[in-house]
Amino acid sequence: MSKTVLITGAGSGFGRGVAFELARRGHRVIAGCQIWPQVTELRQALAEAGLAAEVIKLDVLSEIDRAKALAIEVDVLFNNAGIMESGPLVEIPMSVFRSVFETNVFAALELAQGFARQMVAKEAGRIVWTSSVAGLVKVPFDGAYAASKHAVEGICSAMREELAPYGVQVVTINPGAYRTGFNDTGMEAMDQWWDQGERVVEHWPVRELTHQHDPTEMIAAMVEVIEAEHPAYRTVRPAGAEEMVRREQSEIWGLKV
Repeated sequence: MSKTVLITGAGSGFGRGVAFELARRGHRVIAGCQIWPQVTELRQALAEAGLAAEVIKLDVLSEIDRAKALAIEVDVLFNNAGIMESGPLVEIPMSVFRSVFETNVFAALELAQGFARQMVAKEAGRIVWTSSVAGLVKVPFDGAYAASKHAVEGICSAMREELAPYGVQVVTINPGAYRTGFNDTGMEAMDQWWDQGERVVEHWPVRELTHQHDPTEMIAAMVEVIEAEHPAYRTVRPAGAEEMVRREQSEIWGLKV
């Protein structure tokens, strides 16, 4: 059955891929992009592909943009927009750390609250959050991003039980490392500020991103979660990442310092 799906962060990466695939499948897609050039480019790309979708400006940090989006009645909110900032926690500027939480946690929660109200009123709806494998395990030198996704996990676990009696579903999707460019720029981000002060710890070891996966797999899983009548609460991809998460969460009980 066709659904009305609003996607945040649709200008690139997973959000863009999901917008295209849902449009191909006949859903009504509202694709939210952070800046106007993304809106123009995505509209053109969809038209060239012969696909129909509504592309709107939706900077999740903008109260004006959020209010306009919340006037749309949807079946599914895909809370996908996010940013990644890297760096050791003892060094990362607090303004950078806060910016991660503003986008990944606070703005996402405000949208979820707004759409949940309309879903509760009609006793139906689904809120899908893009969390991360980083929200389930330790991620040294990506602590700000990981902390934000751990917060998302806490929000979703509570919200799922709070909204279930009203017919509203809450689910999470936890991607590992995929070739969308998100991890590459996230790792590079710390170089913007690293040389602007004295450091007491070393710059993180160079990580070659040679084991990232084809995002097609993750996009397909996201579409399945959006379309399924009863999706899993948590969807982790790739399979190797799920195995790693289960192993690390088990091992943490035996750690000593």
